This record gives sequence, C-alpha cells and structure tokens, in this order.
Amino acid sequence: MQKLELTWVGKGTEPKLEPRILIEDADKTYWHGKEQGLPQPPTENMLIHGDNLLALKALEQDYAGKVKCIYIDTPYNTGNAFEHYDDGIEHSLWLNLMKPRLELLRTLLSDDGSIFISIDNNEIAYLQVLMDEIYGRNNRKNIIILKRGSVTGAKVINPGLVNISEFILVYTKNTDNWRPNRLLRKKERDERYGTYIENYEDGYSNWKFIPLLQAFAFKSGLNAKLLKKHLAEKYDTNLEKFVYENAHKIVQLATLDEKSISKTALELKILSESKRGEIFFLNREGKKPYYIHNGKLILFVKDRLSIIDGVLNFSEPLTDIWDDVLPNDLHNEGGVDFRKGKKPEKLIQRCFELATNKGDLVLDSFLGSGTTAAVALKMKRRFIGIELGAHAVTHCLPRLEKVVLNEDKSGISKSVNWQGGGGFKFYTLAPTLILKDKYGNAIINPEYNATMLAAAMAKQEGFTYAPHESVYFKQGFSSEKDFIFTTTQFISVELLDKLHSELQTTESLLICCKSFKTECKGRHANITIKKIPNELAGRCEFGKDDYS
Repeated sequence: MQKLELTWVGKGTEPKLEPRILIEDADKTYWHGKEQGLPQPPTENMLIHGDNLLALKALEQDYAGKVKCIYIDTPYNTGNAFEHYDDGIEHSLWLNLMKPRLELLRTLLSDDGSIFISIDNNEIAYLQVLMDEIYGRNNRKNIIILKRGSVTGAKVINPGLVNISEFILVYTKNTDNWRPNRLLRKKERDERYGTYIENYEDGYSNWKFIPLLQAFAFKSGLNAKLLKKHLAEKYDTNLEKFVYENAHKIVQLATLDEKSISKTALELKILSESKRGEIFFLNREGKKPYYIHNGKLILFVKDRLSIIDGVLNFSEPLTDIWDDVLPNDLHNEGGVDFRKGKKPEKLIQRCFELATNKGDLVLDSFLGSGTTAAVALKMKRRFIGIELGAHAVTHCLPRLEKVVLNEDKSGISKSVNWQGGGGFKFYTLAPTLILKDKYGNAIINPEYNATMLAAAMAKQEGFTYAPHESVYFKQGFSSEKDFIFTTTQFISVELLDKLHSELQTTESLLICCKSFKTECKGRHANITIKKIPNELAGRCEFGKDDYS
C-alpha cells in the first residue's frame, strides 16, 4: 500500500550504528563545592562530548522512553558558514543528517513527552513532512512563529519582505498522553478596565462605580483634567501602580454571550436588565462567581494579573506567535561568544515551562553554546546535552560551571531567582570496539581495558551493565535471572563447569570470550558462549567516529 512520504537520494541507507559506551571524564565533571573538596552529590545531569548520532545510540538502551522534553536547534541549511557549524548542506544530505537523529530522539521520548525543533524557512517544509512521517501527523501540535529580530539594519535595504521570523515545530510522542501546562504572557495594561468601585468593602449590593481616572486623581490629590500635565513622564507608571494596588476594585462591564452561559446565568442577566442599578451575584461551583450589573458581567483586573518573570503583569494566554523572547543582550548571555548560533534562555525556558515540570529529564543533541543545559539547571530540570565540536569544552563546560557557581547572572537567572548549586557529569564516547589489524582481521581495540570491554559487550548484547557485588561473573543482566560475563581468558571445560555449578538452576549465563574449548559449546543448556570479536562481524559499523 502506497503512502505519502518524502523521498530523497540516500533515504533508506541509514548506517548501522555502533552502540558505544560513555566514559566519564572526572576532571571535567563539576559540582558546587568541588574546589572546596566537598563530595560529589548524586546527579543525572550529563554533558556529552562527541558525535550526536553515536551519543544518541549510546543513550538508547538506558534512556529509551525516559526523556520528557527535547529541544534541538538544528543546522538551518542556509549556506551561511557559522564559525562552529557546517550550516550549508545540500537538501538530501541535510535530510540524511536529520532522519536517523529524529528517529532515535523519538525512541528516547517518554510516552507523554514532546519535542521542540527550531528551524527557519529554508527547510521547514521538508522538516515538517519528515516529522509527520516519523512522529505521525496527528502528533503535530504547533508551528510556533518566533520573532528573531527587528526591522533594522542592512536587511531593510533589499526589496521585498523583510524576514524576521523563525519557527519551532512541536510534536508529541503520543498526543493522547501529552499534558502541557497552561502558560500566560504579559501584555500592556488593558484600558477597558476603566471603572473603579469606590466602596468595595461595603458589599456588592451597595457598590458604587466611578471612572478610574477620577479615583486615581483623588488618590494623587490632583485635578483629573490636569493629571497628565502634573505627572508628566510619571503618569503611566503611577497609574499602572495604582491599578495593580487596587486590582480588586477596578473593573470593566462586559457583554454576556447568551449562547455560552448557563440557564441560571441567563435568567439572572435578564432580571438585572429589568432592575437596573442593582448588582446580582451568582455562585458557580468550581469557577469564579458572576457579578451582574445592568445585564453586563463585572470583570475584575485582579483576575487578569499574573506573576510573569517574577513581576506582576497584565496577562493573556500564550499563543503560537512568540515575539517577546529575544533579549537585547543575547550576545552576552552565558558569558560565551557564539555568533549567530545562540538561542535566548527565555525561549528555552518557555518551551520547558510549557512541556515539563521540576525534576523532569530534558535533552538537547545540538547543544551549541550550552543554553539548553544552562536553562535546565536554573529551572531544576535534569538534563542531557550532546555537542560534537570543541566548544563542548570551550563554551558549554565553562558556561555550566558558572551557572553552578552562581556567577552567571544573565538570561533567566533573575526571573527564576537562581542562587547556584547542582552539578553535572562530563562524558566522552568510548573509541570504537573493533579495529582491523594489518592483515585485515578484526581485533578488539587495545584501548579497551577489562571494565570497558565488559560494559561494551553488555551494551552490544542488550544487557544492563551492573557488576554483582560478590559474584564476579555476573557483570550485567537482561532480566532477574539472565546474566552476562565477558572475559579475555580462555574458557576451558573445567572453568565452564565451575561457572555452571555457581549458577542457580533457573539462571542463565551468556559468556563472551576470545577463545574457548570446542567441547564447551552446548555443554550446559543454560550457558551460551560467543567468541569475540567474531560474533560482532557485520552487526554494526565499527571504526566510524563522525556522522556529522
């Protein structure tokens, strides 16, 4: 059966990725108090330096279905050679770059998780069709329009439309399970709220209304007609302060939509129209009560105010047009220079506010200058950040250290009241497991010690590497009764029998070794023997370190 899909040169020839292990670099792992000799607290935060496709494959076994939210700022394929990225790739190459990464990212997402992808107009059409194919068209939630600049500078000289927009595609793993948070954004003071209740404390049945400016003038000790002249540039600030301080007394009278209100509310509306001047009250279970006057609903300023970025503001529900997340000092955020490639912390914060809660795991496999990880720390989310380039060390590492030490006062630090703390572990990808000798024969990479080899084979065979405290040959498990043992020693019949005698009758053991006695094969029904590296031949693409 044919289906609608995007095709290109190279599609369907995705590489068989080697599932590498991750090696912690203890010198670069960092936590609050490290310099003072304080012990490292437990942390799941990970900064990974290496090819992001191999890193995602390395994470697959342990993190499949565990990531609540993914944000990636993909290469835009604009042809602009950014200092830190090859951002000009022929379309089919770009699609070949993205497809396997998007597939692995979907595997890592939890069933109630979501992914946010920044993109511009060069590849958004291709990316949307690709995401529809991988994630499902029914799981496409939004296409957010992001204002990325102002109509200034050289771009206003060229004819035609001035491009100041980018986009964020939002997809879920399973739309039925996604539970986004309700977000508000600040807006200008709503001047429709222009009525003041001068005797609020007397009870609603006795309320008297006067114009807002009349109340403000009385409070200021000024003539209402001369307010602007006397207050000059302080007029708007003082008036707004007055509104916030008296938000429970300042109202507007709004029309009640007869088609969308209950029968009881409609009857009360009609009654109030016949008894003008009176105020009627309707208690609504689980909802805000109605105050109705002359057939109109009394709306209070206090119900339109919210604390946003630590400040009380008029607010409105967040839409899919984000024109308020680009700060004037983006180049200074994080204390690192990442020309044209840095995203605002406020942008990432909004994505995480929408899709996550404290303690959730977030991931960015195009970490860039480290913005996503920095925001995750400040918002108390767990994070995994992956970066291939040298700036994993020159940009991401020092930026996160400053966040931990509370030396980074930029970005969202003030609005979330960040005080420092936390930490992260720094990882690199292990080298390839299998090499070729000068005769073309497969050999185990000599860089692997016994511990690395045991961990690598556990991952290759789908076992969780977790050495038993007292039973040396139980190096990992795939279930409560199934274990793996990797060794470079020769397996004799005597050794095999000894291992068998130490197994419970309900337990099984997979042995991965360089060589074994022929008689060992099939000697015990609950022991399987594999010879390495022979058994790994053709299983995956060994020896390739860069898929960028």
